[in-house]
Amino acid sequence: MAELADGFIALPGGLGTFEELFEVITWAQIGLHRKPIGLLNTNGYYDLTLQMVAHAEQEGFIYSEHRKLFSYADTPAALLDQMNNHRLPDGLERWVDRDR
Repeated sequence: MAELADGFIALPGGLGTFEELFEVITWAQIGLHRKPIGLLNTNGYYDLTLQMVAHAEQEGFIYSEHRKLFSYADTPAALLDQMNNHRLPDGLERWVDRDR
């Protein structure tokens, strides 16, 4: 199913959603895909998740290039607009296999 997708959107959800979200981000991190990834942050649902990712970046566990692998917005229209303008973050090419 991931191969057929044009991108990935995480709606508010539970542990399975978190697992799938971070899996698809990890796949992008290691170069398995270059598709847009978005979090629909309805009513601030993902605010704490975004804070956790920012904290991990500040502590040196996530590179800034990897943090830029996903976008987020409060409304579907804004999120789709960001995802339609998706491009590989600057500096990420050093992390991914260029032949994919």
